[in-house]
Amino acid sequence: MTPFTPPTADQLLAIRVNAGIDELAATGRFAHAEPDLVEAIVGGVGQFAAGEFAPLNRTGDKEGAKLENGRVRLPDGFEAAYKAYVEQGWNTIASPQAHGGQGLPFTLACNVLENLGAANMAFTLLPMLSVGAIEALEHHGSKDQQAMYLPNLVSGKWSGTMNLTEPAAGSDVGALRSTAEPIESGPHAGKYRITGQKIYITWGEHDLADNIIHLVLARLPGAPEGSRGISLFVVPKYHVNADGSLGPHNDLRCVSLEHKLGINASPTCVMSYGDNGECIGELVGRENKGLAAMFTMMNNARINVGNQGVQIGERATQQALAYARDRVQSARAGSPDKTPVAIIEHPDVRRMILRMKALTEGARALLYYCAGQVDRGNLGDEAARNRAEILVPLLKAWGTDIGVEVAGLGIQIHGGMGFVEETGAAQHWRDSRIAPIYEGTNGIQAADLVTRKLALDGGEAIFALFDTIAREAGEEPALAALARDCARVALWMQDEASLDDRLAGSVPFCTMAAVAVAGWQLMKQAQAVAAGASPELAAIKPVTARFFLDRIVPEAAGLESSATAGADLLYALPAEALLG
Repeated sequence: MTPFTPPTADQLLAIRVNAGIDELAATGRFAHAEPDLVEAIVGGVGQFAAGEFAPLNRTGDKEGAKLENGRVRLPDGFEAAYKAYVEQGWNTIASPQAHGGQGLPFTLACNVLENLGAANMAFTLLPMLSVGAIEALEHHGSKDQQAMYLPNLVSGKWSGTMNLTEPAAGSDVGALRSTAEPIESGPHAGKYRITGQKIYITWGEHDLADNIIHLVLARLPGAPEGSRGISLFVVPKYHVNADGSLGPHNDLRCVSLEHKLGINASPTCVMSYGDNGECIGELVGRENKGLAAMFTMMNNARINVGNQGVQIGERATQQALAYARDRVQSARAGSPDKTPVAIIEHPDVRRMILRMKALTEGARALLYYCAGQVDRGNLGDEAARNRAEILVPLLKAWGTDIGVEVAGLGIQIHGGMGFVEETGAAQHWRDSRIAPIYEGTNGIQAADLVTRKLALDGGEAIFALFDTIAREAGEEPALAALARDCARVALWMQDEASLDDRLAGSVPFCTMAAVAVAGWQLMKQAQAVAAGASPELAAIKPVTARFFLDRIVPEAAGLESSATAGADLLYALPAEALLG
């Protein structure tokens, strides 16, 4: 597998141009995010990821996580790498200073995960889930819960998980059946006995952190059916004493590990709570309001999963470039010189390479634009908060689709060698394929876009986005036209389409909108480079941006007919006829 080289220059460009880090640093809250510190963080975590996480990517895939006598074991090297990650403070970047964090913009935390995930996507799911647990407890935990759990979660000494899915409750979280019984007396009075089984729990059991803090959805006695009757509980692997020391093991266990297509070094656990009736948890937030609290964590996770599309795209592109440079095959078509050349000289390989780079850079531009809007929303900017709400499903859905496409193109460039495991190209595709599925499938993201997000601020939020793109893309007619197409589809969905029609067109519309935003932000990068920013990118950025604007934007415009086709054809055949 080709070594990972952090794309520091392109990341810094996106952080400056798309996230607007200098503008964030002009505020009191983020004043310490000065250019020297930003460059030190981006460069430093890139080198850390390349040196510590990347060498474990292949061994993690081949050996995977193993369950032995109830304990999950990782391959050699993972424990030392995670310890170094904690000791160097990479987990603390955007966490609250009151609990040991650095209080820097979320944008920089996204960069930490981008570098770590490009180096080793499966390993990076461990800190990614912890970040979400911190977010949920910061917003919904009591003061006592925050004091007990956040310092060690922020440092990375402890890790976090979220427990939603059950065997009979997948995307329909409201169907879950795990229970929480109030404890009336004894040493755990005021807490709850948790009983149930959860599946697909990422890093639900391991020995890399001293404790694992599970956030578990369950039902209280007499709770309403469906999502209105779900509460959230914090359930530690080890009980935590009043002085912060660890007590005995809680009544929870990892029953089994899933055998997966990819991300093999990430233990995906079936977790059982309360086999002996003594799994103790604490209520987080209000009774029956657990889903709202969990969605705080899920929204963060959806951004970070969209980030995974960028991560795997970057890694697959680097691998494909290295192979295309070294693989000599055939003479250049039409050349009088019949000497075989490296395949990077052939037109179709060039097309694939440029597509991989343009898609990855476009997704990165969208990622950091979204992160910058999240930071502004955290500063109290309501318009930015609404814009981030719209951008999250675009990033999660299109970003992860891009990761799969780019990893697939990487295999194609390798030819037959891409279809065998030794080159490592296949691992990138296998790892990428989960991202469009977890944290809400991409179909669910698109449905969210055309229902809840379309209605934000009475519909004004999404139309303001498209209007801004069309106005600023004046010298890019294809991009401006795509933005107007998006606005036209949105208006049709808002005023004319039935709910079925909206849902039937949601995925192509989500793609159109994501490409419009990514193209707009990539255009801004090219303009900044033309004005003298990032001179090291002066040769390549205009080409990749041009490829995106001239080839990928028109493809997205062609989706309008699918977005407005309605649902009738989807139901022209009864299910029995489709089944044959």
